[in-house]
Amino acid sequence: MNTQILSRRRNLGIIAHIDAGKTTLTERLLWKSGEIHRVGEVHDGNATTDFSAIERERGITIGAAAVQAQWAPRDLPPHRLTLIDTPGHIDFAIEVERSLRVLDGAVAVFSAVDGVQPQSETVWRQARRHRVPLIAFVNKMDRVGASFERVLEQLRDKLQARPWALGVPLGSESDFSGWVDLVDERVLQWRDGGVVTITPWDDAARSQWQPRRDALVEAVADHDEGLADAWLEGRVIDAELLRAALRRATLAGAGVPVLAGAAFKDKGIEALLDAVVDYLPSPLDRPAVTAEGEAGDVLLPPDPDGPLAGLLFKITHQQHGALSFVRLYSGTLKAGDAVASSQHPQGRRVSRLVRVQADQTHDIEQAVAGDIVAVLGWKDAVSGETLSARDQPLRLESIQAQAPVLAWRLEPARAADLIRMAQGLASLAQEDPSFRVETDRESGETLVWGMGELHLEVMVERLRSEWKIDVGIGSPRVAYQETPLRAVSGVVGRVVKQSGGQGQFAHVVLDVAPREDDQVVFNDRIVGGVIPRGFIAAVEKGVRAALSEGPHGHPVVGIEVTLVDGQTHAKDSSDMAFHRAGSEAVRAALASAGTQVLEPVMAVTVHSPSASVGDVVGDLNRRHGRVARIEDQEGRAEVSGFAPLAQLVGYTTALRSLSQGRASSESHLHGYEPVRAA
Repeated sequence: MNTQILSRRRNLGIIAHIDAGKTTLTERLLWKSGEIHRVGEVHDGNATTDFSAIERERGITIGAAAVQAQWAPRDLPPHRLTLIDTPGHIDFAIEVERSLRVLDGAVAVFSAVDGVQPQSETVWRQARRHRVPLIAFVNKMDRVGASFERVLEQLRDKLQARPWALGVPLGSESDFSGWVDLVDERVLQWRDGGVVTITPWDDAARSQWQPRRDALVEAVADHDEGLADAWLEGRVIDAELLRAALRRATLAGAGVPVLAGAAFKDKGIEALLDAVVDYLPSPLDRPAVTAEGEAGDVLLPPDPDGPLAGLLFKITHQQHGALSFVRLYSGTLKAGDAVASSQHPQGRRVSRLVRVQADQTHDIEQAVAGDIVAVLGWKDAVSGETLSARDQPLRLESIQAQAPVLAWRLEPARAADLIRMAQGLASLAQEDPSFRVETDRESGETLVWGMGELHLEVMVERLRSEWKIDVGIGSPRVAYQETPLRAVSGVVGRVVKQSGGQGQFAHVVLDVAPREDDQVVFNDRIVGGVIPRGFIAAVEKGVRAALSEGPHGHPVVGIEVTLVDGQTHAKDSSDMAFHRAGSEAVRAALASAGTQVLEPVMAVTVHSPSASVGDVVGDLNRRHGRVARIEDQEGRAEVSGFAPLAQLVGYTTALRSLSQGRASSESHLHGYEPVRAA
């Protein structure tokens, strides 16, 4: 495959705060590109990418859905777009995280009425962390209270972005009637039914809008040498020259092109499709990824003839069976291939390779570097595993899931459903790395851990609807942690059993110190080989096992453990003995140092009528919370603050009572802080 074909690929995500209009926009993108012939609506429960029963019932996106479309702007050949519509709720942040991990670009959608909202900031930071180039689309320009300029200001102030408005919206508030295209020097006007008329600038229009275009050119020229040279030399800056400069600057992360529209009314969709092709990267425009090989690191440009390397980033279960989504970074993957897996020493065989269109699959013979496809039928797949050639095994950086913070106790209504419940929970946990299932060691009850109440509600609802199991829910549990209060040195762990038969002997000396972050670090300071290398590994395993449960019964974090000395016995030392000695030493160290219990603290944002602000603030204070900011928004207010997760269980219901159902809230994990005395 030549580079021309790869240059006509776009892998992009649609990211935003909940209710900004991502799914509606995705539906219109598919319709305008001719991929679908009937527009579905979120409120009608028939949107293409919200295809699960629970998504249609709740009217929200829960799982990231992949679709493909073709688009040819102007006189360019068709480009293949792979779009992933991601959830907007913070409880499903893992879906955004693993999508951005494998995508090349993204469209960030903002409501023209609500502007930059809390989850907007979260997904923006996620995209920036993965260095994903972005386009911003200001949606809902047809609503009362819409303001394009206010969103631009918030992009600068809240996101520290450099927005480049590619046009100027026309019409009065709630009547978004047109768009002045500053790049192509034309005016787009919408009629009933989404019909658009395009008028090149005449002298009057040029006189009115040229200063705005000059400002755009000047802003981009500050970050693109080619455009700056043309500007200083007095050359005519035509559309082609400006578009090329915008593309270079966007791919470099210097700024963000911004467009406006009203997806529900089919306004601004074609301009956005053009911008996706014009300004977002192809696989060729992204940096080569680095994989770990047997002989060291391997640099992998997107070459179909290169060594095979693909990342399995998502697993779903559909009527056809388990679907394992794969982003190919290098090489070619064919149906029938036997491949190496970073999680399974025996490797895997690709029985069926498919292209996914929401809930539909289409068999394909092969996929190449830059493609996002799925393999059908892998029941034991693991999110984050690397697929590579048997004769050249590689390992790509995996996908990191945030640790869950809230647990519910589950019990099947009928004892006969216990095994089926376990199978259903295992399937859900395979799909979602931020959902964890475990058994309480004291009571034997099943615990499910998630990112919040909505996350757990959805998982339990799926268990009931997809697995037909009626389950009861017990009291919630919060994920506490511990951290050492002070440093201790020279703590001894000793295992001695030398009477009769095979003996056991291990002697280790540890230093323990608290850390500022939440990491667990093990250092080897053994000199002179007093403990062999293999036994040091056993000590580390023992230490980490002991840290999984501190003196108060919670995982220990923010600790640095250093192995400084030890002794061995020629016959009686073993891995088991040093594992035990390491565990005993660190337990003794924690008992001596003492530990402080930490609790998860959530960043909370409440959108409330101004009349209810006093009650909202008072309620947060009663929950041991603290208010950071109150922002007036014309009759409503946004209250931002922090509160312990343990005090927020059932908060959504309580908030409705405080505000007669008119207030809403979002929260996400802010960090861990010492537990406050009651």
